[in-house]
Amino acid sequence: MGGVIAATKFDTGDTAWVLISAGLVMFMTPGLALFYGGMVRTKNVLSMLMQNFFALGIVSIIWAVVGYSFAFGGKGWFIGNFDFALMKDVSTRFPHGFDLSIPPQLFSGYQMMFAVITPALITGAVADRMRFKAWVWFIGLWAVIVYSPVAHWVFSPDGWLFKRGALDFAGGAVVHINAGIAALAAVLVIGRRKGWPQHPMPPHSLPLTLIGTGILWFGWFGFNAGSALSGNAVAVQALMNTHLAAAAGMCAWLIVEKVRMGHATTLGAASGAVAGLVAITPCAGFIGTMSSIYVGAIAGAVCMFAVSWKLKFKYDDALDVVGVHLVGGLIGTLLVGVFADVSINAAGRDGLLHGGGLHLLGEQALAAVVVMAFSFVVTFAILKVLDRLLSGGVRVDLEEEEVGLDVTEHSETAYAYDRV
Repeated sequence: MGGVIAATKFDTGDTAWVLISAGLVMFMTPGLALFYGGMVRTKNVLSMLMQNFFALGIVSIIWAVVGYSFAFGGKGWFIGNFDFALMKDVSTRFPHGFDLSIPPQLFSGYQMMFAVITPALITGAVADRMRFKAWVWFIGLWAVIVYSPVAHWVFSPDGWLFKRGALDFAGGAVVHINAGIAALAAVLVIGRRKGWPQHPMPPHSLPLTLIGTGILWFGWFGFNAGSALSGNAVAVQALMNTHLAAAAGMCAWLIVEKVRMGHATTLGAASGAVAGLVAITPCAGFIGTMSSIYVGAIAGAVCMFAVSWKLKFKYDDALDVVGVHLVGGLIGTLLVGVFADVSINAAGRDGLLHGGGLHLLGEQALAAVVVMAFSFVVTFAILKVLDRLLSGGVRVDLEEEEVGLDVTEHSETAYAYDRV
């Protein structure tokens, strides 16, 4: 396990598939930018796009300098070390516990794309009111202090949740629960948008949102099927599961929406598909084909209800990161403990419905709870400290919010004909 691996060991087919998958996952961040960008008001479109695109820059650099090493270096149970800092030995040596058929540097690059999109998800919760300089500091600190330790716990063979037996095929806990609960902490620190919830703030461009949804759906094949790290039967199963869960999530959301609201909306279709994609992420390579439809349908229906919780509990999660990513991630993480089947993936474990009893479900619940607790507390602390240290705090003032962040933060407008 690990050590210097000769180039002759690498499988060209596996390498090609993971190379493509890394590109697909990278493409998800611009897709997320469009998905969120269509849902904000015209005066904040560029701000939303900028926050997401900037993640590709800053997190990638941080990953190369220290993030990868903290996530996968060493043999510690809580966090890695500096073995791979500044990309030392990354091209010649796998992290401890890994022996893959792809080049070690490709594994690092593929994981980097996950590190990029995870904090980018948080932008949807704090839309319309976070200073860009605050975002710069926050995303850099969060990538190191929150993302890397959680990735180590769950993805590294030396991580304590991995050793206990928690399963997370492509990031239900590491990506979606982690970002979703961080989003909740962020909105509690930053507060509500001016006029919310009294004044409606509808999406300015649902076509942009649907284009973003299509890009996310497309990229998610690399996110989930690529996590097999090989062009094998598990990757094929993960691809099928990913698509069917998205389809089921969309249909279930629209059915519930039609019954509750009287209309099936395009925003509901987009949100339902994403809810299904989120929920299938931890399950994708561990469950059978029909189980993926059940996972997606459950997520679509439950998340449709969950997005209304912000009105009941008065937290301004602008673009429903909590309702879709946190709740969807929880659903998928727990349902691994129900539907997991070792006949699908021998590296997994049997869940409740396949004779495994409650053990795996318990480990999944533990992973969900500890990731939520850690991410919420540390995210809250990071933002509180930044709010004290940064001039003007983390939130724009009310006059700047009224004008819009495109002009006040970036001195630009998305549409020449409309400057608000």
